[in-house]
Amino acid sequence: MKYNPEKHHRRSIRLKGYDYSQSGWYFVTICTQKREILFGDVVIGTMKLNDAGEMVKSIWNEIPKYYPGINIDDYQIMPNHLHGIIHIIGTGPVGIDPRVYPDKINMDKSLGKHRDLPQQSQEITESKGQSQGIAPTISLPTVVQRFKSLTTNRYIDGVNQKGWQPFNGKLWQRNYYEHIIRNEDELIQIRNYIIDNPLKWTMDKYYI
Repeated sequence: MKYNPEKHHRRSIRLKGYDYSQSGWYFVTICTQKREILFGDVVIGTMKLNDAGEMVKSIWNEIPKYYPGINIDDYQIMPNHLHGIIHIIGTGPVGIDPRVYPDKINMDKSLGKHRDLPQQSQEITESKGQSQGIAPTISLPTVVQRFKSLTTNRYIDGVNQKGWQPFNGKLWQRNYYEHIIRNEDELIQIRNYIIDNPLKWTMDKYYI
């Protein structure tokens, strides 16, 4: 099925019973509370980040550094939201439900060869009488929650120390939007959607 951003953005509730710590590719959108414009502006189709936007960018880029088994792919910070693809490496293709990821193994083999992604140091656990294995990977909701908490704290520091625009109540909306990427064609379409987002800002559903 062709990726439809309007349709998938309406799915704000996690898929019931799905293990969001398993290996896979996930498209997420995280919005500021009340869609406040806090991270810069779009000028002639190009996103111009302010200091707060640069802070958000820096923390997003550091996700693979602090969370083994987690990689980031294409992303775009917009004036009041962030689009990004998160790749959970996890324990590899073992145990993947083919109903959810019919092309998962082929995706990892083909895309992993040419994507310039940060390399992760896998934490190895060892115990008597057991073979070595990769430590469990944290889940997608945990990654997003930690990202939101850290950026909120840094933003508050910016308000207090650098005069950044204050936010009312919370920096981010309580929920976020996610979409499980099921095949390579869909991944390519979503990458293009993310990259082209600034060019279509005035037509974006988050535009204010």
